[in-house]
Amino acid sequence: MATRAAQTYLTPEEYITLERKAIPDAETVRSEYMKGEIIAMSGASFAHNLITMNISARLHDRLRNSGCVVFANEMRVSIPSVNSYFYPDVGVVCEEPRFEDDVFDTLLNPIVIVEVLSPSTEAYDRGDKFAHYRQLTSLQEYILVSQDKVCVDHYVRHATQWILTDFRELEQHLPLTSIQRELPLQEIYESVSFPE
Repeated sequence: MATRAAQTYLTPEEYITLERKAIPDAETVRSEYMKGEIIAMSGASFAHNLITMNISARLHDRLRNSGCVVFANEMRVSIPSVNSYFYPDVGVVCEEPRFEDDVFDTLLNPIVIVEVLSPSTEAYDRGDKFAHYRQLTSLQEYILVSQDKVCVDHYVRHATQWILTDFRELEQHLPLTSIQRELPLQEIYESVSFPE
């Protein structure tokens, strides 16, 4: 979950230095970076965390011995072409992960990215962040998951176009074509309570 902080402009190198210093410091807020602007990451709700864990655990189980691995929350993704860094809620990388440098904490080639939407970040996740993620040539699928209702938006890359399919029923299955797997919405939303 991200919120825009007071405008502080840094170079990508300054941002990475600050983020790497912040990791051991539990009181420091993690942040994303978009074209020089720092975007503070706030805490996530119980439902947000539960959905993130459901997706990452199910994908981890389904991708065993496939050549693909799942990462969640703490893996930073770099988009060098637009000088941006993000922390996806869940992601998948296949074959050999490529990293920005020899610290191995900034991934360059995810194939699937999942963001769990929050009221404060939905416009950002659908807008600027997605526009930047689309610059990753490795990225084939972008998934937005609502936490307050059954609603999954699935974007799939077809050449230069991104095709949207939405899922609104717990009985539906989300096809992840780039990794040849699927996720039932029942599993994505397992144990999640929705507001009345």
